[in-house]
Amino acid sequence: MKSGHYALFLLLACGTQAFAHSGHSHGAPLSEKEINAAKGVFADADIQDRSLSDWDGVWQSIYPYAKDGTLDPVFRKKAAADKNSSFNKIKDYYLTGYASDITDIGIENGVMEFTEKGAVSSCHYAYKGYKVLNYVSGKRGVRYLFECSDKNSKAPRFVQFSDHIISPRKSSHFHIFTGNVSQEALFAELENWPTFFPYQLSKEQIVDDLLHH
Repeated sequence: MKSGHYALFLLLACGTQAFAHSGHSHGAPLSEKEINAAKGVFADADIQDRSLSDWDGVWQSIYPYAKDGTLDPVFRKKAAADKNSSFNKIKDYYLTGYASDITDIGIENGVMEFTEKGAVSSCHYAYKGYKVLNYVSGKRGVRYLFECSDKNSKAPRFVQFSDHIISPRKSSHFHIFTGNVSQEALFAELENWPTFFPYQLSKEQIVDDLLHH
């Protein structure tokens, strides 16, 4: 673990957990609107602003688990449910989606710390609203936008979160989009969505979560 995350990790490890993976629970039960939103079906009126604290914690990329075969049971299940695809096609799709050089992320008090290729960078991020994306499938998604204003920071200037949640609620995992060009440039990225789960979860727990959600 990176030293910059140690104190926060201890807080998460020793404190009350919001994640009960043996029962596949993530805090308070989801409402009907929240369940539908997670499926990409919601009304604009139901979208609410969220603060960066919804993503507080220490997070790990699951890309390494996709590469080393750990997530193969998940890909096999998805392939079995899709008669028009195959295990190899499903795995390739997720390898592209999960791909990221960022290995872990720490978030606390409005500050995000990224570990990318062994180098650590951080910045305080300001909330910049949200963007609704309408997909070809007919489903919809919401990305929550944040921006680093410190020009001397090597952390990504623009960050977007997508976690299938559209109102204030602690995230249990998320897809993240990062870059230095503009928020608009990140909206165009639909094939690569690096995915992060809580750092304290084992790879077996992550597989269990993905198989049941």
